[in-house]
Amino acid sequence: MEKHLHIIAFDVPYPADYGGACDVFYKLPAFQQQGIKIHLHCFDYGRGQQSALNTYCESVNYYPRVQGHKGFSSSLPYIVSSRINENLYQNLLKDNYPIFMEGVHCTYLLQDPRFKNRDCFVRLHNVEYRYYQDLYKNASSLIKKAYYWNESRLLKKYEAGLAGKATFWGVKEADNDIYRKEFGCKNIEELSLYIPNWELTAPEGIGSYCLYHGDLSVEANEKAATWLLEKVFKNIEIPLVIAGKNPSEKLKKLAYSSRFSCLVANPTEKEMQDMIAKAHINVLPAYISTGMKFKLLNALFNGRHVVVNEAMIADSGLEPLCHTGTTANAFQEIIMQLYHQPFSEEEIRLRKKWLVPKFNNTANAQKQVGWIWGN
Repeated sequence: MEKHLHIIAFDVPYPADYGGACDVFYKLPAFQQQGIKIHLHCFDYGRGQQSALNTYCESVNYYPRVQGHKGFSSSLPYIVSSRINENLYQNLLKDNYPIFMEGVHCTYLLQDPRFKNRDCFVRLHNVEYRYYQDLYKNASSLIKKAYYWNESRLLKKYEAGLAGKATFWGVKEADNDIYRKEFGCKNIEELSLYIPNWELTAPEGIGSYCLYHGDLSVEANEKAATWLLEKVFKNIEIPLVIAGKNPSEKLKKLAYSSRFSCLVANPTEKEMQDMIAKAHINVLPAYISTGMKFKLLNALFNGRHVVVNEAMIADSGLEPLCHTGTTANAFQEIIMQLYHQPFSEEEIRLRKKWLVPKFNNTANAQKQVGWIWGN
């Protein structure tokens, strides 16, 4: 018997150029290989229709996200209220296929009695209320602080009400435990991120520089890059490259204020992967601790030494593969120690042992198919 599955994506997942999009997109070929007929539903707010998605899906539907003040609700989180769409619900009601929602963002239908008896599944990308708490703590403007605080408040209430209405898959056990302990969620399992077809190409030997990469338009990432430039690399003569999307003029100016640092704005995917491979140390501090960081996995699969702080590595199970520092001085010491230390075959073997079994798209898809259809 044919197996059909509705997948609701919070964004158009192609191009797969950021962590959330990658986790959604790389599920599609993995499910297709298991013989699943995918009916993909995407909220589009700028990325547009993408013909590449048709390769993996039986059908692809696009729905506008209601942006700005029209998408706000006094009782629902904006990430949810801006994605309520009756056309989507009518399409889902045409059959009785299972429904898989990517992120808390897409879960409003769980409040709708028309879907009470449907098999529903939710991918948790973060514990969203905690993610917005962290955004609140790291925002610089009062308007953003107010928005993040209110969104976190609404999300905590919303997520608590959601916890008994579907089967959930979190990206790490620490997030699942929060759902179990705080919200009484009984139906939740760990499901590691879906990733590109990486084959653990971390090169041996010594690279050329230290690298921080990320979406630099995200305030917490700009804060991390600024901290590296001002606190960690200011007094050491080791080259640092900052690379990522849409950096501010302020960050560009700071990066070029030292002869040992520079910034690469909006590199292509190929350029970014090339920089990760050529770096000697990927330096990845973070200010947000929920979820699993895609850029951390990218550095571990494709780069040499990786230096992180607690927020980046927290409860990921990847601690043995990274060097962890808690202060600017600790980061300096680790970087100076590693900068002339070749990356070894032994470290590559350790990564293969930890990463390859855990981040396996085929095994992930088989696991999900088993959970959804009870195989």
